[in-house]
This record gives sequence, C-alpha cells and structure tokens, in this order.
Amino acid sequence: QLQLVESGGGLVQPGGSLRLSCAASGFRLDYYAIGWFRQVPGKEREGVSCISSFGGSTNYADSVKGRFTISRDNAKNTVYLQMNSLKPEDTAVYYCARKTGVMAVCGSRWSSWSDFGSWGQGSQVTVSS
Repeated sequence: QLQLVESGGGLVQPGGSLRLSCAASGFRLDYYAIGWFRQVPGKEREGVSCISSFGGSTNYADSVKGRFTISRDNAKNTVYLQMNSLKPEDTAVYYCARKTGVMAVCGSRWSSWSDFGSWGQGSQVTVSS
C-alpha cells in the first residue's frame, strides 16, 4: 500500500532549525519526484521544494532559498527537508507529495500541487518565540 508519512515538525524559536522527514512505503521513492508543500489556514497550498527522481535537480521557492535544503536517502526510502534560519512566516502544516509519473522531474511546474497525486498527512511547524 502506497503511503507517505511526514515527521519532525514541532515548535521552534525564530532562527532555529528543524528537519522534516518523509518516509515512503509501498513504492521506491527514488523513482519519483517528491515535493514539499506547506499550507496556512485560509491560504492556498504553497510549493516549498522539489527533488526530481534519482536525486536529480532540485527546486526551491524564493522565500526559502538559502535556508532550506531537500535531500533523499535511498537506503531509508526517505526524503528530508532541512530547514534553517526559520522565520515566523514559515509557520504552516508541511506536506510531502509524490509527483504523478515514474521517473519524473520536478520541472517548471514543480510547485503546482495538482501535479502531485499522493500526499502525506502533514506535519505542523510552528516558529514562535
């Protein structure tokens, strides 16, 4: 059974760090492009980062470039989002998702959530002093 499970969220002070994990089961995660999205109540889901299949290209939203890093550990079938220098505006529920299509790249539509067909349950990240 295909499943994505996020973990690693929590409460952190501004300037702090968190690492989110997205563990996959039921499929080989490195065969797919995997994205991280976030959502705040009342706002549309926002693309944060994406990593193409087979650890290829990566993409980042301008708001997180230089602070967040996406990576994957194929042996653990897990994708990570390392978040440094966190700001209060990073507060959101973070989701990982699998882009539709085997051996896909993130491409120019990497932040279009409608191109991602399988989603985790989300992990709350709160940045506050």
